[in-house]
Amino acid sequence: MSKLVKSIFVCLVILVSLCSCNSFKYRELYGITDEFVEKLQTTYQSYGMFGGMEYTKYTEDKEYKVFPMGRLINVRIERYADDDEYETLRKALESHYSGDRRVNQVYRNQAGTIMIDCRN
Repeated sequence: MSKLVKSIFVCLVILVSLCSCNSFKYRELYGITDEFVEKLQTTYQSYGMFGGMEYTKYTEDKEYKVFPMGRLINVRIERYADDDEYETLRKALESHYSGDRRVNQVYRNQAGTIMIDCRN
């Protein structure tokens, strides 16, 4: 293998590693939100107007709280987080659910947290 081919290969490996960081960072959160999204298709018509503590889940490190209400799923960072951090989270969730017909939209609500909209 020539040095150029090796350099290109190393650059590609590094690029792929960097691109997958968000996927690894949010992997547990995706698992929780995926479960809520799936249950809206298979188990529940709605989580009720106010959701409920029995449905609330946290990531293992308690960094994220996921709280469904109706056919919306609220994702909140459980520590101080600025707008940039919430925007990064919104984009990651939006990318995760792109092409998923069960999710209409991922957006920031007026309170600043992230909403995953699964309304029909």
